[in-house]
Amino acid sequence: MEKIQVSNSSKDEVVPCLIKAIAAHEVAGFDADPSTSSAFGIGEDVCKAQRMHSVSISMPPSPIEALHIHNMKRVLFREDDTILGPDSCAMSTKFYSQPNPIPCAITTSTNGKPARFPSTKLRDKRFDSFKTWSGKLERQISNQDSQPQERANVPVHRYYDALEGPELDVLRDSEESILPDDKKWPFLLRFPISSFGICLGVSSQAIMWKTLASSESTKFLHVTPHMNHLIWFISLALIIIVTIVYSLKVIFYFEAVRREYYHPIRVNFFFAPWTALLFLALGVPPSITQTLHQSLWYILMIPILCLELKIYGQWMSGGQRRLSKVANPSNHLSVVGNFVGALLGASMGLKEGPIFFFAVGMAHYVVLFVTLYQRLPTNETLPKELHPVFFLFVAAPSVASMAWAKIQGSFDYGSRLAYFIAIFLYFSLAIRLNFFRGFRFSLAWWAYTFPMTGAAIATIRYSSVVDNTFTKTFTVILCIVSTLTVTALLVTTLIHGLLLRDLFPNDIAISISDRMPKTSQKWFHRRSGSSEANIEQYLKYSSSDGKDIEASVNNSAF
Repeated sequence: MEKIQVSNSSKDEVVPCLIKAIAAHEVAGFDADPSTSSAFGIGEDVCKAQRMHSVSISMPPSPIEALHIHNMKRVLFREDDTILGPDSCAMSTKFYSQPNPIPCAITTSTNGKPARFPSTKLRDKRFDSFKTWSGKLERQISNQDSQPQERANVPVHRYYDALEGPELDVLRDSEESILPDDKKWPFLLRFPISSFGICLGVSSQAIMWKTLASSESTKFLHVTPHMNHLIWFISLALIIIVTIVYSLKVIFYFEAVRREYYHPIRVNFFFAPWTALLFLALGVPPSITQTLHQSLWYILMIPILCLELKIYGQWMSGGQRRLSKVANPSNHLSVVGNFVGALLGASMGLKEGPIFFFAVGMAHYVVLFVTLYQRLPTNETLPKELHPVFFLFVAAPSVASMAWAKIQGSFDYGSRLAYFIAIFLYFSLAIRLNFFRGFRFSLAWWAYTFPMTGAAIATIRYSSVVDNTFTKTFTVILCIVSTLTVTALLVTTLIHGLLLRDLFPNDIAISISDRMPKTSQKWFHRRSGSSEANIEQYLKYSSSDGKDIEASVNNSAF
């Protein structure tokens, strides 16, 4: 055989299939030479990415021999550009196999532009069932073990069956979470509706400092209106931030918001955003505006009225959402909005609307107050982490005393009656120091704030009627305690939220399935004993008679 070098003049020669494959697929690292690669249509850009070597090809000397050794062509490679003669083939010829392509992050594509390999990191799809654009459209939930999918709608009785604790936020041992418990969830999924409690505490401080600066009984303190300006703008910024974050949760994780709304305890916190806006309107600095338009009152009270029609109707209609079943200090949040709205409406010059909401709030507050006082033997006691919510007992009568004084035009006996109830409840809780010690910080601590501030504001109004040394001293003490409490909680919240990052744990209350696990349902009677209460609970799983009437409509959205 004769060795010849490939050149540009050999266009009529047959090109071996190996060279065609190299030119077509552009295998990185294959031996090639820029001068020879152009003969086979390989571009200069491709050749630059290849290793620079000479190429020698064995070709038959005649067509007859070509037929004889048609399938015996060999490709020879050499490190220099020397043309191999017939005598040197046997001694200096080296054969190299084609190297396997090594995947890399960036390689050269056929059009000359860099091409990237797709990332091998898999996206965690276990949270897709709660996302707006996947979970809501599919209406299905798939757990991490690839078990059969379940419907996303959760009836109300499942919250009581799967969760325990007065706030229904602890998963029972017999239940399994549909969201992963081996990692921290996305922030929006962990951001609860109860975060608006921070806005309630800070915005109520703006009202207190405004009252201190304008009341005749506190002129001796020489309080500057600048404090009202500062706290009001801080309150406005907090409300905007919390509203934006929770709005993002509504947009991206609507299923989680819907589950919070159907939660028999969490639904009370949906009053908090509107109540915080009412506080913000009451505490607006006089330098910004002296009077607010009456249309603002209707805009803020219509959502509260719609929520009350649903919540109060469930309390009265019975079923799993009856008041004796869901009674909790957090229910005060659904009542106090009536008195705050009545106070704002009376301040704007309205008459009938404020009286209407005052009457509705007073009627349901009395019922709630009695229900919470006579907790049934079957009701669980609040854990230590939730003891601060007992201060919500003070919020409604404090605001009610100011609302009635504004409606009547004076701090008369009706206002004093509500005020004295609030003060008694305040001190009955304050003297129990051990009742509020020894537990971890959480958002529930913000329940301290706006009830204490409400009692301080009501005391300022009372001292303007009963003006003496005792009432003035009492006013100063309550205002100092309220301010220090809000400041300490605000700083602690920032530390836990920004530095320690443990303020928002995984929200187990929204991660329950819509039905009891089959294994738990099968062996329920063996684990639970034979008490009458457990038998009734077991029978509830075996028939559908125990379900709530409203919970039977699972496909309805709020």
